[in-house]
Amino acid sequence: MEVILKEDVPKLGSRGDVVKVAEGYGRNYLLPKKLAIEATQANKAVIEQMKAASVRRTQRDKADAEALAGQLAGVVITYHRRAGEHDQLFGSVTSSDLATELEHKGFNIDRRKIQLDEPIKTTGEFKVPIRLFKDVTAQIRVEVHKEAGPEQA
Repeated sequence: MEVILKEDVPKLGSRGDVVKVAEGYGRNYLLPKKLAIEATQANKAVIEQMKAASVRRTQRDKADAEALAGQLAGVVITYHRRAGEHDQLFGSVTSSDLATELEHKGFNIDRRKIQLDEPIKTTGEFKVPIRLFKDVTAQIRVEVHKEAGPEQA
């Protein structure tokens, strides 16, 4: 029996693939769970249209991500935080802080796309990558300065 996969199925194929499976596996598992549809001519045409739409959507999303990466290239985020000896911060700068600050600057970026391995805990200048799309990554500059306290003034 030939079926067209509607979802990725481990050890069988990915979405949109036409695969040959045993009759029982197709009728009793794949079709009832809506993981596949029978490979008729009409269904093959529908799947081809879905694939073409998916390719167009992916290209549009990638172009949007590249445009956003160009806008983010010159962005500098500056923080003034209290710091102790050896420029260690009291607290830290996290990806949530960066996402909030980017939102204030007019960029709506999910904090999970900000590739900050661990929170920034010292003063200095840092380059932080933001993964906008599968192959598109932008870099922003983050500067953390020591806040001038009353004893330093």
